[in-house]
Amino acid sequence: MSLTPWRGFLTRALYRNRSLPHARYLQLATIRNDGKPANRTVVFRGFLEESDRLQFVTDARSEKAQQIAHQPWGEICWYFPKTREQFRISGNLILVREKHPENSLLKARLMAWQQLSDAARQQFAWPHPGAPRAEAEAFSPPLPSPSEPLSNFCLLLLEPQQVDFLELRGEPQNRYIYRLEGAHRTWVVQTVNP
Repeated sequence: MSLTPWRGFLTRALYRNRSLPHARYLQLATIRNDGKPANRTVVFRGFLEESDRLQFVTDARSEKAQQIAHQPWGEICWYFPKTREQFRISGNLILVREKHPENSLLKARLMAWQQLSDAARQQFAWPHPGAPRAEAEAFSPPLPSPSEPLSNFCLLLLEPQQVDFLELRGEPQNRYIYRLEGAHRTWVVQTVNP
């Protein structure tokens, strides 16, 4: 697979900011069922093999998962402090649950689970997200199996449709909009004012 035009810039930003552990954190915006925006911080888990889909994980019981099931569009905003670059990537969100119809995505879900730390896997055994606070012992469940995901574990994919790339260094700054267009779904780029 050849890289899409924007992917090289994002790969370079990740590499150049690799010494900053928080550079893997970004904001994901979705739309609530009542039409209001919702925004939260998520952890980038890499690109799905042979694609431009960005990977995250989430709990099927979370408000986020319910929002995505209702309205599967979202946008991330990712700022890299060392290189002063910002990426806003919008597109379709795909929630890969326990009984997803695509075997390749179920395999990716399994791999995502197996790559988590024990502490991260254990969070999926915690009480229901957003429910009234449980007793302290509820947050110390037995460690889940590292080889088999819990049923509420979901792989979340963002399939980019548009990428807004802003380089904040320089006068003037540089900004590029990449969009998937046409029947063949090819990426086009436009240089725009910052």
